[in-house]
Amino acid sequence: MSQEVRSLEPKQLWNKFADLNAVPRPSKKEERVIEFMMNFGKDLGLATIKDEVGNVIIKKPATEGMENRKTIVMQSHLDMVHQKNNDTEFDFDTQGIEMYVDEEGWVRAKGTTLGADNGIGVATIMAILESTDIPHPAIEALFTIDEETGMTGAKGLQGGMLEGEILLNLDTEEDDEIDIGCAGGIDVTASAEYDEEDTPEASVGYRITVKGLHGGHSGMDIHKGLGNANKIMNRLLFDAFDNFGLQIAKIKGGSLRNAIPRESVAEVIIAKVYDEAFVFDMNTIVDDIKAELHTVDPNLEVIFERLEDADMPKKVMPPMAQYFFVRSMQTAHNGVYRLSPDFEDLVEASNNIAKVDVADGKLTVKCLTRSSVESSKMDVANGLRSAFELMGCEVEFSGSYPGWSPNAESEIKDILVDIYERQVGEKPNVVACHAGLECGILGTNYPDMDMISFGPTIRGAHSPVERANIASVQKFWKFVLQILKEIPVKQ
Repeated sequence: MSQEVRSLEPKQLWNKFADLNAVPRPSKKEERVIEFMMNFGKDLGLATIKDEVGNVIIKKPATEGMENRKTIVMQSHLDMVHQKNNDTEFDFDTQGIEMYVDEEGWVRAKGTTLGADNGIGVATIMAILESTDIPHPAIEALFTIDEETGMTGAKGLQGGMLEGEILLNLDTEEDDEIDIGCAGGIDVTASAEYDEEDTPEASVGYRITVKGLHGGHSGMDIHKGLGNANKIMNRLLFDAFDNFGLQIAKIKGGSLRNAIPRESVAEVIIAKVYDEAFVFDMNTIVDDIKAELHTVDPNLEVIFERLEDADMPKKVMPPMAQYFFVRSMQTAHNGVYRLSPDFEDLVEASNNIAKVDVADGKLTVKCLTRSSVESSKMDVANGLRSAFELMGCEVEFSGSYPGWSPNAESEIKDILVDIYERQVGEKPNVVACHAGLECGILGTNYPDMDMISFGPTIRGAHSPVERANIASVQKFWKFVLQILKEIPVKQ
């Protein structure tokens, strides 16, 4: 499969991407990819450094005639989101990503995330570091770790490690966009314990499965109105609790904070007397939800499986605890909270109810709240906190990181806009995005660095339908090469 990808143009980029995708690299488990990148730099005979948190910095001198240009930092993150379909057999800890080229001109993976976010950026930088015929100024290649689950690599990068005056972040996913700002974020975690009670006699059990949702990036895709498996599941539980006294034994929904949840599974019980009415009512609600989401999530499935007696849960959540839980989940905001009044069509603030776990007398709800404005970020977070504290949860805020404030006077922005117009024949979209880019964090220790973000078109990041557009990667590569030629001279 990867040989098909290796034959694509530009070969130097796609070959580095295939090399990278052979290395398992989940967030917080980047030891193997750090070693891979350290060996790559050293084998090229370039100065190669690993800092105290695990970021890798590789420095390459300017090519002949470019010594008087400003030093640039080319930056991408090493880790990738690991997601797969439930019916895909794949071990992310031991297997490389299985890639293929589809008939419509996209590179995809077989049932898993592709790692184009941010592997295309990493591969681009690797190809330039390895090249002997690409003109460029002095380069400091910065490969950060753990971008996807906390940005701890960017947070841990100390001032003084870099000398570059310009930073090129290669982590944007629309090839007609040049990003000059992004959202910050904060993790919100609600947890509680409850005393389980015995399953009542004369009960029947069901396993409810919500699946088939599109999923996606909880920043870049949050405005699309995609279905959230955790919120869909709660709609069903809310109704069935009110009308039939349903009791919850277990819930497991979603996985990562930065991925819109595609699947949720719950085990529940109801009184036998309500069995037929329960199934009829649930299917009616499912039909309503499918009608609501038919445009954006046409493959939504909700399956109700009657449990055998041997599989019946022995313990369930008591009614009062469940009353507060389903109401808190119904109240907790999910999706777009506010659009920016300053940038057209930009989401200012949002929340993703990413992961729900209920079992054995414990419950946890994990969210990722984003905003380009610090005060509205905390407004959303405090709204979630209030919803869950009212049911008796402990609520923790963690992993907060700042947004990246747009700099309308950016010199590198003007250079990129000019190059894009010459190459494409039209103006690019100069925007701020709702994803969390590392530029804002890096800027805390490097406040004078002129930063910009751009990249090729990638769709479905953070989900198994992730794909990279081949023609767009070619356009992006041409763009990068010209940017390197036009880096301004030192002052």
